[in-house]
Amino acid sequence: MAKQDTQSTQKFVEIDTIEGDVVILKNGGLRKVLLVSGVNLELKSEDEQSLVYFAYQDLLNSLDFSLQFLVHSRKLNIDSYLRLLEEHRAKETNELLKSQINEYKEFIKSFVQQNEIMTKTFFVVVPYDPVSIQATTEGIAKFLPFLKKNAQDKMRETQKGEAREKYITQLNQRVDRVISGLQTMGLRVVILNREELIELFYNLYNPETIEKKDLAIAK
Repeated sequence: MAKQDTQSTQKFVEIDTIEGDVVILKNGGLRKVLLVSGVNLELKSEDEQSLVYFAYQDLLNSLDFSLQFLVHSRKLNIDSYLRLLEEHRAKETNELLKSQINEYKEFIKSFVQQNEIMTKTFFVVVPYDPVSIQATTEGIAKFLPFLKKNAQDKMRETQKGEAREKYITQLNQRVDRVISGLQTMGLRVVILNREELIELFYNLYNPETIEKKDLAIAK
């Protein structure tokens, strides 16, 4: 029953596979997901706010493709922080400090249980949707009837592979433009790798079964 539920769910997921840091959709589209740091405009002066606004406007005006902005809000997972506190407590030789660390740990644990702490993570999805080459490859095969079916299939796969490499190069060029524009705004940007993408999509499709784990942005 569980296997059938999983297969039914997969029908509604547009993702075909993830290769490296590229998400490949079932329709052949390519995506890269950027993790972007936030900025508190209220802490900036009016002049600084204007610079951010103008930089954002310049970024959007410079692009000839669409972007998707995603804000992901999830309950904060503090398990790793609690484990870190416990490790410090176990290594501490001063009994007074050990007791204080334990009290602090219990306070944090109780506070989080009584008050859901939400955290926001910001993403930018950069797309590239190539024209399908299925019809092209099939058309070429028709003009080469002397090729056996295995040879025709191999030719199709080779052409698809070469085309995909070209599309990924064009996607990377788009990503570079977006990153440059975001950095002009004073934001830090990280391209999610395969493991991080899998974790992100699992969190998105299972909002009730897992708490958010922080994705790191290098400082």
